[in-house]
Amino acid sequence: MKGKSKRSKINLGFPSICLLCFIFFLVGFYASSLLSRDVPRIRPRLRMLELDKEREGQELDWIMPNGESGDSFLSSIPFQVLSWKPRALYFPSFATEEQCKTIVAMAKKRLQPSTLALRKGETEESTKGTRTSSGTFISGSEDTSGSLEFIEEKIARATMIPRKYGEAFNILRYEIGQKYDSHYDAFNPAEYGPQTSQRVASFLLYLSDVEEGGETMFPFENGTRISSGYDYKQCVGLKVKPRRGDGLLFYSLFVNGTIDQAKTSPQCEWSCATPVA
Repeated sequence: MKGKSKRSKINLGFPSICLLCFIFFLVGFYASSLLSRDVPRIRPRLRMLELDKEREGQELDWIMPNGESGDSFLSSIPFQVLSWKPRALYFPSFATEEQCKTIVAMAKKRLQPSTLALRKGETEESTKGTRTSSGTFISGSEDTSGSLEFIEEKIARATMIPRKYGEAFNILRYEIGQKYDSHYDAFNPAEYGPQTSQRVASFLLYLSDVEEGGETMFPFENGTRISSGYDYKQCVGLKVKPRRGDGLLFYSLFVNGTIDQAKTSPQCEWSCATPVA
C-alpha cells in the first residue's frame, strides 16, 4: 500500500528573499565580531616594537666571542649612503651639541689662516685666494674634556680604520664669503711628488648650523659633469648642507688604492660662519 504524502510549497517573493539575506548577513557579521574579540589585534608598528624587545632579550645570544682587539658588545651608528660614486656617507647626530660647542671653544683661541699644500710649480702667490678659511690642528690627547677622543673612537668604528692612522683634527672656520676651491683630499704623487702615506678618507663633523650656503659639494657624482668646461663656482652637484653634530664621510681612494677622480669637493661660497672639523 502506498501512502501519499504532501509536500508543502512556500513561494517567497523577491522582497522576502532580500530580507532573509540581510538577516543572515547581520547574524554572520555580529557573530564574527564576537568571536574576534578574544583574538588580539597586533598592528605592524606594535609588532615591530615587540620584535625589538625580543631582540634585546636575545642580544646576549647574538654576541660572538671576540678577539683581543675586538668588542664584547654590539654597536650601531646610523648612516645614509649619499653616493657610491664617490663613496659618501652621511651620519646624522654623530656628535652632541655640547661636544660641538666644546670643540669650537677650544679652537677659537688657536685659529690661524688656513694653509695649502702646493703642487709642482705652484707658489703661495699663485694660489692666493684658493683657500680663505682659518683653522688649527688639535689632537685628541690635547683635549682634557675627552670630546675629541670620543669622536675619534667613533670615527674609527664608522670607518673601520684604526685611530692610529688618523691625522690630528683640522678645525676650520668659514666666515661669510670664505671658501675652499675645488680640490682632492688625496695627494697625487704626479702633482705633489712622492708620498710616504696617502689620505684614504675624510670625515667632516659640522660644528654649527648655517643660515645659507656652506655646503660641501661633489660636482662629479655618478660620473656627471666631468668635462674641462665645468665651472665649480656655479655650485651644481650633490651638496651636503652643514647641520651641527652631523658627520660626512667620503673616500678619496678606490679599494685598489688609486685616486677617485669623482671625489673633488669644493666648499660652496657664502657660508655663514660655519666651523667644521
